[in-house]
Amino acid sequence: MQLYKTNQLHIYNTLSGKKELFKPIHEDHIGMYVCGPTVYSNVHLGNIRTFMSFDVIYRYLKHVNYKVRYVRNITDAGHLTDDGDVANDRFVKQSRLEKLEPMEVVQKYTVDFHRVLDTFNFLPPDIEPTATGHILEQIELIEKLIKDGFAYESNGSVYFDVLAYNAKGLNYGELSNRNIDELFANTRDLDGQNEKKNPQDFALWKNASPAHIMRWNSPWGEGFPGWHLECTAMSTKYLGETFDIHGGGMDLKFPHHECEIAQGKACNHKSPVNFWMHTNMLTMNGLRMSKSTGNYILPMELVSGANDFFEKAFHPNIVRFCFMQAHYRSVLDISNDAMLASEKGFTRIVEGLKLAANLTPRDKSSIQIEDWKKSCYDAMNDDFNTPILIAQLFEGIKYVNLVNDGKEQLTSDDIELLHTTLHTFFSDILGLTFGETQHASENHSKKLDGTIELLIEMRNNARANKNWALSDEIRDKLAAVGIILKDGKEGTTYTY
Repeated sequence: MQLYKTNQLHIYNTLSGKKELFKPIHEDHIGMYVCGPTVYSNVHLGNIRTFMSFDVIYRYLKHVNYKVRYVRNITDAGHLTDDGDVANDRFVKQSRLEKLEPMEVVQKYTVDFHRVLDTFNFLPPDIEPTATGHILEQIELIEKLIKDGFAYESNGSVYFDVLAYNAKGLNYGELSNRNIDELFANTRDLDGQNEKKNPQDFALWKNASPAHIMRWNSPWGEGFPGWHLECTAMSTKYLGETFDIHGGGMDLKFPHHECEIAQGKACNHKSPVNFWMHTNMLTMNGLRMSKSTGNYILPMELVSGANDFFEKAFHPNIVRFCFMQAHYRSVLDISNDAMLASEKGFTRIVEGLKLAANLTPRDKSSIQIEDWKKSCYDAMNDDFNTPILIAQLFEGIKYVNLVNDGKEQLTSDDIELLHTTLHTFFSDILGLTFGETQHASENHSKKLDGTIELLIEMRNNARANKNWALSDEIRDKLAAVGIILKDGKEGTTYTY
């Protein structure tokens, strides 16, 4: 199959605010880094939307014969809550809630993350580094930043000096288009310890309080790394001082990615990334997803049907197809109607693909299949425009039906080209699989429900026999895989 790669791929660069012709640093090789999950809780649908977008981007870049090194990290240390209080480190807080060691929390939710991504048919990254596995690299970066005058130590913590950075002709705020004076005017010192020279300075290393569980030795005492530094250390180690693509959700643009740029420029005296890519938000029923408002659903709850928002379970293929119908830079809204419509659209394409394999060839073609194929590549070359690609796939299915009905005709070569192109974009690039998706979802849900009900019955028998150890073991093991039991007056209910 001819590929439409050379000098045609345009990517929207957040740094410049426009689409740019993509040229890799090294011909035919691409380095791509995507900020991965912070594994202190279950991965949520907004994360899945971001990772799914970059899964498709990764698939397409590989399809057009780029050799891609895709790095997606695991953040397993140093992630403070928004209030900046070290005592509320999310890993430490969750470990206390679940009565587990912090690294048990990390392992539990890392396994869950991989399980969910496997469910949605994600390709694994080439490298998946962890923050805790790169403490030495982070300490070395901090030492260099201090030496070069971009950072300072204060009470066992180390901070990046934003004013010193700007004083050397650099521009903190360039990615998010923020003015340094406005940043300082609108920033509070959330740490409450008066350790920083300026409120906007961000932590590279935090001194660990006596109650802090996750801690490592450093030249400045026992502590743990700052969140922003982790990604700089890992991306630089595996992709170099400057690489092609850095991705993540738009919520990471500031301060996380802004800080990465500052750290990279300060350390290596060059811009760390050529193309910054950011995915937009995911909403549900027109509203922001939020635990506090109750407008919230986990990925596996959508797949299993164990929720109050959707009328039935939806196969991962349907969810993936629905997500791909919105451009990665647009807000994606999911709803029951949107899922039902996606199910119909997905089924239409699958049925058309099956039909395409059995069309009767003619001596001449009345449709320009080569032009249609090019339009599929044009869609992806235009900043990975999956909604336009899907529209072209429906156009291809229309051709299949017209030929099958005898209203148009194709040669055997064009039939093969039509079928191969449909299959390539549907399966290899969009990552969709074939099968009886609706029945599979329903059967999976029924089998899971039956298994849970059997375990609840066993637990009830154990409780009746005062075998509290077995009762607690069943409850805890179900909770460990995301199935929560709730005992009430009317019996035991469950969610997953």
